[in-house]
Amino acid sequence: MLEVLVGFVIALSIGLSGVGGGTITAPVLILFLGVPAEVAVGTALLFSVFAKIPAGLIYFARRQVNLRALTWLLAGGMPAVAAGSLLLGSLKSHKDAVLVVIGLTIIAVALINLTLTLRKIRPRSLHPAWIVLVAAFIGLEVGFSSAGAGALGTLLLMSGTRLLPKEVVGTDIWFGLILSAIGGGLHAALGQADFPLLFKIAAGGLLGSLAGVWLAQRIAQRPFRLGLLLWLMFIGSHLVLRSVPSLAR
Repeated sequence: MLEVLVGFVIALSIGLSGVGGGTITAPVLILFLGVPAEVAVGTALLFSVFAKIPAGLIYFARRQVNLRALTWLLAGGMPAVAAGSLLLGSLKSHKDAVLVVIGLTIIAVALINLTLTLRKIRPRSLHPAWIVLVAAFIGLEVGFSSAGAGALGTLLLMSGTRLLPKEVVGTDIWFGLILSAIGGGLHAALGQADFPLLFKIAAGGLLGSLAGVWLAQRIAQRPFRLGLLLWLMFIGSHLVLRSVPSLAR
């Protein structure tokens, strides 16, 4: 029952804030359910796939996905997310080091989300090679931590292309969905995903998504988003501070 409630709260938070599922799910599973980091990341990636499919289909049907930009993103992101997933699998015996990296990633993603929330980004046209390169970095950290495809992908598209806002959202959703599917599939193949837990949080997530859609039309989202991002920075800091003393020994 606790897992269903956790899934409900995560999906509700995503619906009210727009913050990506991987950014919230992995640290919650680690800190509140005691899930090992590599299993939490794999499960969070698979949960993100389920969470992104409905919105992804809607944006695709509305032709609000820029296939050229998505191709550039995937050219860098797909091999890199595989590398990040395999890297986490090879380092899972170094638990504290992994938690420090995940914690720092959560903090960085929360800060980038705050930047997107508080400041207007001026678009410019980057060369496709730069987009591929930055997308590779995004894919690497998504495979390792499950966080950042939404915030970092959005920032890259907003600052490096001249896509319309709806195209930025639609393209980034598909970027994150495909990265999550590849990374989550690899983690599952390595035995780094908890499917019973996934089904429980997905069941709660379905109800949470519906509640989030309903509430988003009735309350201000910006204060909730800012509060959640500050909380994520605290959670990321807690992961780092909890693990650093063990590394120092």
